[in-house]
Amino acid sequence: MYKTIILLLVAVYNITVLQAQTTKEPKIEFSQVVYNYDTIVQGSNGECTFTYKNIGNAPLVISSASSSCGCTTPQVSKEPIMPGKTGTITVKYNTSLLGSFRKTIVVNSNATNATKSVLTIKGVVVKKK
Repeated sequence: MYKTIILLLVAVYNITVLQAQTTKEPKIEFSQVVYNYDTIVQGSNGECTFTYKNIGNAPLVISSASSSCGCTTPQVSKEPIMPGKTGTITVKYNTSLLGSFRKTIVVNSNATNATKSVLTIKGVVVKKK
């Protein structure tokens, strides 16, 4: 009787482990989530790049990337990122605006670990001499 119960429990455990291994899920991992421009001169190129990797086992799709204001423009490819591959999100800040700034970019994807990811850019734009 105990032998049958133990064999049944081992079988259920093995089936559960096999199912977990075959579940196809994209997962996203950013190399950094904050980009600090520090001090940047007015009119400079305000572009930066965030790199991410698909650490899952299914294609990762970024459905959208939107900023907290019109002074920040994110660009992302809509092409799926295959498992183990990397992608980039390019963000451009309007450096004609003087003063300190802190802006967020919300990234929506099909990643099971972060369907919404928040990236941040920050710094200070100083007047051109």
